[in-house]
Amino acid sequence: MANILHILNGDSTASIFKKTELQGDVVVWREMLCEGALHKNIGSDAFWKKRYAFYEKELEITKLDYYDNTIKEILPIEDLEEYDEVVLWFEFDLFCQVNLIGLCSYLLQSYRKDIRYYLVCTGKEKGKSTMQSLSDYSEESYLKLYENRIKISRKDLLFAQESWNLFVANNPAELKAFNFNKNKKFRYLQNAMNQNLERFSKSNGLNQIENKIIETIARETLNENEIISKLLLWQNEKTVYGFGDLNYFLALKKLSDYYVVEEGLFHLNNSGKNSKL
Repeated sequence: MANILHILNGDSTASIFKKTELQGDVVVWREMLCEGALHKNIGSDAFWKKRYAFYEKELEITKLDYYDNTIKEILPIEDLEEYDEVVLWFEFDLFCQVNLIGLCSYLLQSYRKDIRYYLVCTGKEKGKSTMQSLSDYSEESYLKLYENRIKISRKDLLFAQESWNLFVANNPAELKAFNFNKNKKFRYLQNAMNQNLERFSKSNGLNQIENKIIETIARETLNENEIISKLLLWQNEKTVYGFGDLNYFLALKKLSDYYVVEEGLFHLNNSGKNSKL
């Protein structure tokens, strides 16, 4: 029997995965590469330095906690000698797609010809009107997902690395010009990168998410949790961001010059009122 390493997109997937009959070791990818400063060489000292600083400054997560929760978990990826097969389990949205191409770039550093690499990426499914995440499947369905996994070659990993480098460069013109559809193995990457372009500033200096926050606060008097709930509902209906509470907490925090909080409720100040598109 092959020695398999499954790299999962998060803990919610892991909780389902452990109930399945699938064999192999499991690593949970807990980074959120769509947020914070990046370096294209994942795993390098420069990369970790940027990530440590981001988590400590913006999220008040200590270096030790970040190491224990994130870095320590993915150390097996650096040495794949004992494995015959590596399977990546990810989803269609921007959050997952950025993590996926970053992971592919990371895997190239320990690439071995004698290992088979595969991708399970959920999204469109026949008979379903909405895009499917891994959490939408039962543990019984995971076996079918595994059986339908897609083989990815070194050429595919190199394409993902090229895409990753473009994302890190953060140049909207270059991102818009690049054809992310030219590799069919990553079928959701173009749509995710189109969504990412909405995170660049509009005419009023704010991006799509920031403008949605301003609009939400202007419409109703809400507390932080209620604002974030509204944003999550909007994203699920209108976008493919795939973000969690933490992403929107960060976005709200960055807009602190545009609102005041009184007794836990958010109100636009003059800057916020004048910023509306």
